[in-house]
Amino acid sequence: MSDPAKRLEDVELILGNSNRRFSGVTSTMLQVLQHQQQFMKLAVLGEHHLPEGVPVVTFRGLIRLCRDPLPDGRPRIFHARRNNEMIQALLLKRIFGAKIKIVFTSTAQRYHSGFTRWLMGQMDEVISTCTAAASYLRTPPALLVPHGIDLATYFPSEDREADWNQLGLPGKKGIGIFGRVREQKGVDLLVRAALPLLNAHPDYTVVICGETTPDQKLFQEKLISETKAAGLEDRFAFLGKRPFEEIPLLFRSMTIVAALSRNEGFGLTVPEAMASGTAVLASEAGAWKDIVDDGIDGRIVPCDDLDATQKALGDMLESPDELETMGRKGRLKIEQHYTIEREAKALCDFFKATAAS
Repeated sequence: MSDPAKRLEDVELILGNSNRRFSGVTSTMLQVLQHQQQFMKLAVLGEHHLPEGVPVVTFRGLIRLCRDPLPDGRPRIFHARRNNEMIQALLLKRIFGAKIKIVFTSTAQRYHSGFTRWLMGQMDEVISTCTAAASYLRTPPALLVPHGIDLATYFPSEDREADWNQLGLPGKKGIGIFGRVREQKGVDLLVRAALPLLNAHPDYTVVICGETTPDQKLFQEKLISETKAAGLEDRFAFLGKRPFEEIPLLFRSMTIVAALSRNEGFGLTVPEAMASGTAVLASEAGAWKDIVDDGIDGRIVPCDDLDATQKALGDMLESPDELETMGRKGRLKIEQHYTIEREAKALCDFFKATAAS
């Protein structure tokens, strides 16, 4: 791909995109960049998964591009979200003399390795996405910017029953869980919490949507065997990995979306479901404790707590009218506080202030 420095000389913001495998970090970057383009001229280092029309720059091109500051004297901003993107930015700055400032977003909810802490110590600024992730940083982040949701993609159903029927799944209502099928995502917690409840709630089907990698096949098979042992295997639908364009319909077709991760970075599943007008049952992982008001716009349970999860799910199933109210309140909260436009503007305002300081 051609990469003439002249064409990109007024680029203000460089986004790291180092992972060839599509991930939640990739998804976040792709969604927000479309709105960041309204506020700053940007280019992406790495062409993986990019839509048509997004400017791409190579590492060699960045060496040439960032040798000089912007025409008005400001440095460019390099936004890194992964360790190897911090390394790329540091190489540009320290080895090749790039006139850049580096901002790193830390979302991990764990104590960082010594190497990662060292990398973060070399950044011009470190920001985070939620209070839980920020609590693992030795120095408080310069800014908290929660991820936002595209309200044009995720919106409430006008007829949930019709949308559910469109899926072609058994039953009349869905309890969905989204993400890779693995223990970390708490899929086993939902299966085991639902098994004792489904006979009393015959309209519901548990929908498990996400990729099962080869190393997790035995995990999935064990869960399926538990549903068979209970005589309820027809009440569980393992959909596997679905195309991204199918996910919004799945969200708004569900009556409940569960997100029961034992640990999470931010976790877009919950605000996406809330934007879809669907009641959520979430663990305290990720940003979910920041986002969900327990009993108001969803339910929050401790991580890895099967008893609490089963009780909360049972309470929700017994209160269908309350689920609709939770869904409406959840949508309103996302509209007010967690839109992708708010995220993009907050990031770009911060980047501009950092470049000017």
